[in-house]
Amino acid sequence: MKIREYNIKSDYNEVTPVTKSIHSFCLEEKIKTTDCNEIEICLIEALNNVIKHAYKGDSTKSINIDVKINGKELQIKITDTGLPHKNFSKPKLEFDPNDIENLPEGGMGLYIIDQLMDEIFYESQNGVNFFYMKKIVAKPASV
Repeated sequence: MKIREYNIKSDYNEVTPVTKSIHSFCLEEKIKTTDCNEIEICLIEALNNVIKHAYKGDSTKSINIDVKINGKELQIKITDTGLPHKNFSKPKLEFDPNDIENLPEGGMGLYIIDQLMDEIFYESQNGVNFFYMKKIVAKPASV
């Protein structure tokens, strides 16, 4: 099992460097590039949600990211101490694709995460929020 732990400030400028680092970690572990890209997209969405919703843009707070790769299973745990998510239900993206002027304002990031990951789960306990993502990853065939 390979484990990496990251701690960033809740600043949008810290999201790209940490997600690029995790992307590189996945590539080093021989995870297919398409899976690495999907993982990076989900991390960007999840971290931006923490900054925007849990911390209300306060860039002085802390976010922990734990990444575990065990065989073909990748697990990510994002931890923060911001405001808890009030209604964490898997989103349904319902809109008329022909009416781009009235696309939904929110929930698209969580919808994308739900579509790209195999499992997502959220819980809040004693002032600490945990967001879990799991993906069964593909590794290229050996030559």
